Amino acid sequence: MTGGIDAIAQALEEAGYFADRRLATAVFLALKLERPLLLEGEPGVGKTELAKALSVALKRPLVRLQCYDGLEQREALYEWNYAAQLLHMRAAELEHEAHAPGAERSRRPMEVEREVYQERYLIRRPLLQALEAPAPGAVLLIDEVDRADEPFEAFLLEYLGEYQVSIPEMGTVRAAVAPVTILTSNRTRDLNDAVKRRCLYHWLDYPERERELAIVRARVPQASQALSLQVADFVGRLRGAAAAGTFHRAPGIAESVEWARALVALDTLVVDPEVVADTAGILFKQREDVAALTQALSADLLRPLDAAQ
Repeated sequence: MTGGIDAIAQALEEAGYFADRRLATAVFLALKLERPLLLEGEPGVGKTELAKALSVALKRPLVRLQCYDGLEQREALYEWNYAAQLLHMRAAELEHEAHAPGAERSRRPMEVEREVYQERYLIRRPLLQALEAPAPGAVLLIDEVDRADEPFEAFLLEYLGEYQVSIPEMGTVRAAVAPVTILTSNRTRDLNDAVKRRCLYHWLDYPERERELAIVRARVPQASQALSLQVADFVGRLRGAAAAGTFHRAPGIAESVEWARALVALDTLVVDPEVVADTAGILFKQREDVAALTQALSADLLRPLDAAQ
């Protein structure tokens, strides 16, 4: 991808992602400076989708590392194919016993050890896959890094700072082409300052009305302009109610898009309290929030829309 911030925004939009100026600037700088980009924000604001769109825009393969509690280094970097190594060792021992005199057998274990630590027995996990990706390189998504534990964060520092990792049996593996690296966090806990210092940082918030409307129109082209507008406005009001404490969690962009698809499937022309009640399980994923979205509250949130039409 060539060009500046506007070119980045345009390429992302062509990939189906509508980035505002600040986010496009953060992506541009991450590419220009070859620095990882840490995205924090509420669930559903489009952090993961940005990495997917970048993969499409840059025409680079997407490599994803999904983080979770208890994630180990071997699951992120590499592990050895122990079964194949054992088979190799056993076959080598049998062959050597059949052909070599007893006096030469003492040297064989060291030779076999060197043989089993070859690349053909190495199982590459996401970090190593990203480092070894041929030109033009890969997009590495380290998703929900806040779900991993602090020792894993410390393990990431070498990669984030130098785009390299150390494999004891083989040495240091450095990236020939720096992977475009996106880390996402829902802020379930604070990340280590050492991780943050190695990254550019951007807080990704819910989109403003016009950007959400553009997203809904692009993702659900079957929806009319009027229906898309109702979806964007109503979801925006739901988020305002969530911020005021009415709901535990606000609907994300994915919920907006899915709700618009559901309304199209129901042949909905105008959103009313009844259809909101019938489809509340698309907007909210918690029983308490679904229950809180009463028809009376829906009518109240829809009233400004009705007055405007």
